[in-house]
Amino acid sequence: MPLKGVCWAQYNPNTLSGRTSIVHLFEWRWADIALECECYLGPNGFGGVQISPPNENVIITDPWQPWWERYQPVSYKLCTRSGNETEFRDMVTRCNNVGVHIYVDAVINHMCGANAGAGDHATCGSYFNAKTKDFPAVPYSGWDFNDGKCKSRSGDIENYHDIYQVRDCRLVSLLDLALEKDYVRSKVAEYMNYLIDIGVAGFRIDAAKHMWPGDVKAILDKLKDLNTKWFSAGTKPFIYQEVIDLGREPIKGSDYFGNGRVTEFKYGAKLGTVIRKWNGEKMAYLKNWGEGWGFVPSDRALVFVDNHDNQRGHGAGGASILTFWDPRPYKMAVGFMLAHPYGFTRVMSSFRWPRYFVDGRDVNDWMGPPSYSDGSTKPVTINEDTTCGNDWVCEHRWRQIKNMVIFRNVVDGQPFSNWWDNGSNQVAFGRGNKGFIVFNNDDWSLNVALQTGLPAGTYCDIISGQKKGDYCTAVEVHVAADGVANFLISNENEDPFIAIHVDAKL
Repeated sequence: MPLKGVCWAQYNPNTLSGRTSIVHLFEWRWADIALECECYLGPNGFGGVQISPPNENVIITDPWQPWWERYQPVSYKLCTRSGNETEFRDMVTRCNNVGVHIYVDAVINHMCGANAGAGDHATCGSYFNAKTKDFPAVPYSGWDFNDGKCKSRSGDIENYHDIYQVRDCRLVSLLDLALEKDYVRSKVAEYMNYLIDIGVAGFRIDAAKHMWPGDVKAILDKLKDLNTKWFSAGTKPFIYQEVIDLGREPIKGSDYFGNGRVTEFKYGAKLGTVIRKWNGEKMAYLKNWGEGWGFVPSDRALVFVDNHDNQRGHGAGGASILTFWDPRPYKMAVGFMLAHPYGFTRVMSSFRWPRYFVDGRDVNDWMGPPSYSDGSTKPVTINEDTTCGNDWVCEHRWRQIKNMVIFRNVVDGQPFSNWWDNGSNQVAFGRGNKGFIVFNNDDWSLNVALQTGLPAGTYCDIISGQKKGDYCTAVEVHVAADGVANFLISNENEDPFIAIHVDAKL
């Protein structure tokens, strides 16, 4: 038994038993996350929250405090526009206490941009000098960076087919840490261990592709087990590494399997293409979704329909990525992801910004979270109808998405079963004897009798409504003694899919 613990540790998400998804509360304040854990995420079965980087970053004023300033560290002190260390500790404690765990976005490949200047324009007020590579609040000095190793002309990554450039040169001019140095590894591990002591459950490793797998491993080997106040003794932090591998470069996601899971960017790119019906794709082809589509093994995958980068055209996936801006197909994609057994699922929760397209590019893709004129982030307000105000989108609160998070919890461990398709864009599948989902993404209505695998009875569709006491707020589905049910889905429906599970049975 101990051996299994060692081998499988960093791949296990460390969510409470029966909780199967996390949500990325992008740029939320720690105080708002603590409340959301208690009021919504805990009661609705969410397993955890990926938070924005909690460490001190440079303050950028041109453009005005963009979202990406959070990815330009100045130190490992815990103060950002999301809150200070006291608020951070309060969030971790309160979320853990209601069974919702915290996953930190760890920016450890680099410090701030080479052109960030010198001064104390940083979120804790620490002094730094980017030109001389002096970060006394860590401390790092010029000796702790990779400039000497980089072989590109500019010092930046110029050629993604050169694995040495990708790992040893600057990613968009961000000062590249010399992670082969034990001193630098120790400083990074000290930061991560400090967070582990506070009670976090794991880490998203930002820009993992830009670090050597062996350097990442050396850092992870220095990490402590999780805090026994909330986790059983000997539990290792969950590790998922941001590796953008769309299959066109020499660096592969599989290079990083020894360290933990990887972000499977092909997932959202391909699913978006299918649901948009681009390139002749159709939902019928999803029958062998997962490894059959060239994805990493399910137990090594962290999957998502969109993330904070590619929802605004950064990162990977291009125009096929579905986001909250396209709510109808987006809900179908998230519904499919949460119903399908492949991978460990992450739901996105965004903020709105005023998109402005010039020559096909959003020139406002830099904009930071909703904020006041002094640069402080606006709180997430909750409307009467449970949606969010202040330009926070809160996709995780959309009924269809929240109910599918619950669906995934209910069917956890059940096999993929009872696939049906019409050869086009009407498909259905079950999860053993616990759940069943039907999609109509064709331009005509669906009317079909299908084997659900479920016990006989009346079920509430959790997409158009939900179970409330002993009645359904919307569509009811009647499963006969032989497990067959009739489904009727107009292509004009607000949401052209139906999902039922055993906890939504009358």
